[in-house]
Amino acid sequence: MPSSGETGTEDVIVVTGGSQVRLADLYAGGQVARGARAGLFGNIDMMDSPFQATAYTELLIRDQQARSVGDVLANDPVVRVAKGFGNFQELYVVRGFPVYSDDMTYNGVYGILPRQYVAAELIERVEVFRGANSFLNGAAPGGSGVGGAFNLVPKRAPDEDLNRITLGYESNAHLYGAADIARRFGEDDAFGIRANAALRSGETAIDDQDRDLSLLSFGTDYRGERLRLSADISYQDHRIDAPRPQVTPLGDVPAVPGSETNYAQPWTFTDERQLFGVVRAEYDFTDWLSGWAAAGARNGEEENRLANPSATAIGTTSAYRFDNTREDDVISADAGLRADFVTGAIAHRLIASASAIESESRNAYAFSSFAGFSGNLYEPFAVTPPAADFFVGGDLDDPLVTEEVSNSSFALADMISFFDGRLLTTLGVRFQDIETRSFDYNSGAQISTYSDDAFTPAVGLVYRASEQISLYANYAESLQPSQVAPATSGGVPILNAGEILDPFRGEQIEAGVKYDGGDFGATFAVFELNKPSAIVVDQRFTDGGEQQVRGVELTVFGEPVEGLRLIGGATLLDAELSRTQGGTNEGNTPIGIPEVQFNANVEWDVRAVSGLTLDARVIHTGSQYVNESNTVELTDWTRFDAGLRYTVTVQERDVALRARVENLFDEKYWASTGGYPGANYLVQGEPRTVKLSASVDF
Repeated sequence: MPSSGETGTEDVIVVTGGSQVRLADLYAGGQVARGARAGLFGNIDMMDSPFQATAYTELLIRDQQARSVGDVLANDPVVRVAKGFGNFQELYVVRGFPVYSDDMTYNGVYGILPRQYVAAELIERVEVFRGANSFLNGAAPGGSGVGGAFNLVPKRAPDEDLNRITLGYESNAHLYGAADIARRFGEDDAFGIRANAALRSGETAIDDQDRDLSLLSFGTDYRGERLRLSADISYQDHRIDAPRPQVTPLGDVPAVPGSETNYAQPWTFTDERQLFGVVRAEYDFTDWLSGWAAAGARNGEEENRLANPSATAIGTTSAYRFDNTREDDVISADAGLRADFVTGAIAHRLIASASAIESESRNAYAFSSFAGFSGNLYEPFAVTPPAADFFVGGDLDDPLVTEEVSNSSFALADMISFFDGRLLTTLGVRFQDIETRSFDYNSGAQISTYSDDAFTPAVGLVYRASEQISLYANYAESLQPSQVAPATSGGVPILNAGEILDPFRGEQIEAGVKYDGGDFGATFAVFELNKPSAIVVDQRFTDGGEQQVRGVELTVFGEPVEGLRLIGGATLLDAELSRTQGGTNEGNTPIGIPEVQFNANVEWDVRAVSGLTLDARVIHTGSQYVNESNTVELTDWTRFDAGLRYTVTVQERDVALRARVENLFDEKYWASTGGYPGANYLVQGEPRTVKLSASVDF
C-alpha cells in the first residue's frame, strides 16, 4: 500500500504482502512462515494481520516424516485431530468447532482437495487460520469452519535444482518410497516445474491394519515482473484394509484396549481415488492495481465397507455392516481486484472479490440388519460378513445424483492505513448465496431445494506499538447453511413444517498481541465464539439454540538460540451449551471440547556432532465430556514423541537419515470423542510407531 506522499505514487509499502501467489518469507528456524493467506487479502505478514494464523512449512513436514495434514497439525496447540462421523475422514477441531477435511482450500480454492485424507507429499505449506472466517473465505461448502480454516499450498520449484529420492519403513511392516524432482529455467529462472510421486504399502502399527497410498503430483509456476502463474494437478489413491473403527459408548466409557489392538472386522475397508487440480494467475496492471483469478476441479470416487461398533462399559460390542459408494464432481473459482491508493493522509488497500463453487454428488448405501452381530474390544474375533440387504438406498455400482450444491459470493474490503502504517483498520462485507438440492437415492427425483443468502461483515484493527509489538482486535462471523423445519420432532407436530430457516450466523470477538523478536515470535489471544443451532420452541422449529466458546491462546515459534528451534503453546477453553431445547443441559460443556490443550516441539542441533539434530514433542489434551449431561468423560492424555536426523555429504550427495518414534511410551488412550454435532463416538490414539527414512539429493 502506498504511503501518504504528495503524489500518492511512492512505492513505500506499509501493509506487507497481499499477493495471492507469492508466499510469505520463512521465519527464523524455517519451521513456520512470517505470514499466511488471509482469504481475499492474500498473504499478509503476521504483524499486519488482525487475525491469528500459522503456516507450517515443507521443511517441518519433511523432517517430521509427516504422512498427512493431521500429522502436521499435531504441532498446533489450538488444533486437535479427530475422525469423521461413521467414516475415516480426517477432521480437525479448532477453537472447539470441527473443520471437515473437504472444507479446506487448496491454493485458496474450496472443494478441490480429497475428502478423506490429504497426503503430506503434496504440500508446500499448511496454513492454519484461527477463528470465524466466512467474510475472508466465503462459507465452507460442507458447512463447517466455524472455529477456523485451513489452506494447503502445493509444492513449488525452489531456486536450486532438486532431485530427491526417499525410502522409508514404518512399524509394523509398512514400506515407503517417494521421489521429488524440480527445475527452474528460462530468463531469471522465471519458469518452474516440480513433480512428486509417493507409494506406501503394508501393515501399520495397529494389528492387521494395512494401508496403501499411491500419489502423483505435477506443479508448474511462472514468476514474471507483472504476471505470476501456477498450475497443479494431482492423483491420489488411498486405501485402508481393516481400519480400526470408532467406538460409540453405551453408557460409561469402556477401558481403553491395548494400543495395537484392532477390533475391526477383516472384511472392512475404506478406499478413495481422487483426481484434482487448480490454476491461479495474478497480474499487476499498474503499480497500484492488480487482479487475480483461480479455478479448480475435482473428480472423486469413494467406496467403504464398515462395521463401527457400539460398546458397553465392559467392552462387549454390537455392530452391523454398512456399505457405501460416493462420486463427486466439483468446479470452483475465485477472482478479484486489489487497488492501493492514497486519499489525503490515509492509505487504502481496496479489494473486490467474487467466488463460486458447484458440486454434484452421487451416493448409494446398504445396511445389514440393525440387530447386528456381537464382538469384544479386548478379545476381537472375526465374523462372516452379514448380507448388506436390510436397508438399501440406490445402486452401489451405479449411484444416482443425490445432492447438488451451488454457493456464490461477492466481497468488498478496505484495509486502511493511518500514521504511516502504525494503525491499520480493516472493514469488509461479503454477500453469499447458498443453494442446495437433494434427490431420492432410488429414483433420482428431486426431494427438496434450499436457497438463501446472507451478508457477513468483518472489522479488524492492528496497532503497531513498535517494530516488535502489534496489538490487534477483530469482529467476524461464521455462516452455515440452515435447515428445513421437519414435520415432527420427538413425535410432536411442528407448526412451521417446511419453513427454511435463515442461514446460521455465528459471531466472534477477538483481541490479542503479537511479538516478533526476529529470531523468536509469540502470539497471545482472547476470544469468544458462538454458533447457533436448531431447536424446537413452542412447537416451532427455530435457530434459538446456541453453543458458546471462550478461550485464551498462546503460541511460540522460532529459533531463540542458534541451533535450538521451538514450536508450541497452550489453549484454554471454556465452552458451554448456552441455549438448549427446553433448557435441558443448558450451561453444560459440549461433547468433545477439552478445557486445556498444550503442545511443545523442540529441535536441537548437537554441536559436538556435525549434522546431528535431536527433537522431542509433547502433546497434552485435557479431559473431555462424552455426553451433554456431563456425567461421563474421557480422562486427559499426554503423548511424547522423539526423533533424530543426521545429515551428511557422501560422494558430493546430500544424505539425510531420519528416525522418529511417536507415542514413545506406547500409551493407550481415547484421543477424542465426537467431532460431528451431537455424536459422541470415541477415537483411540495411535500406538507406538517407529518411522525410519533415508533421503538422497543428487
